[in-house]
Amino acid sequence: MTLTDVKKQILAMIEELNPESELLTDDPDISAKINYVINQIMIELVRLKKLPANKTTEVKENEVKSFTELADDLFQLNMIRGVKHNIVDNTVIFEEDGTANVFYYKYPTLITDENASTYEFELPMDLMQILPYGVAGDLLKSDISANYGQVYANRYESMIQRIDPRYSTGSFYISGDDYGF
Repeated sequence: MTLTDVKKQILAMIEELNPESELLTDDPDISAKINYVINQIMIELVRLKKLPANKTTEVKENEVKSFTELADDLFQLNMIRGVKHNIVDNTVIFEEDGTANVFYYKYPTLITDENASTYEFELPMDLMQILPYGVAGDLLKSDISANYGQVYANRYESMIQRIDPRYSTGSFYISGDDYGF
C-alpha cells in the first residue's frame, strides 16, 4: 500500500480529503504534520507486532559489533546463527571467522521528503487496518470544536489491544508407531 493510498484513507475519515489538491487536503496544518504522525504511529505499532528481518554478514574472530552495526534498522535482536558468539548488553563478540546469519526485528523505513512520492508500507495488513485510526486520533487531538480526535483515539486503543503479535502458531511432530494410547 502506498503513502498516497493511506493519506487518502485517513483524510477521507476525518473529512479533510480534497482529491483535487496536490497535498490531498486544503488544511495546511494537517498537510504539514501527517507524515510525521504516520511515522510515529508506525513505530508504535511495530513495537507491538514486530517486523521480522534477517541479513548475513561476514565476521572475524574476536570482532566486536554493536547491534546497530549488525543492521542499521535493528529494533530488537532475535538470534544469530552460523558462528559462535557471545552477547554482552548491546554488543556481539564473535568467537570465530565466518558468516553470521542475523535474525532480528526491524524498524520500518520512515517517510521522508525524499521517499514520500514512492513510499510503500512494510507493515502487515492487520497493522495497516489500525494505523489510520491512530493517525486520525493524533491529527485531531487538538481540535477542540469536536470530539472526533477522541473517537478515533479510542477506536485505535481498542484495536491495538487485539493485535496478535504472532507470525506463526508453531507446530509439533510425532513420530513412531506407538502413541501410547
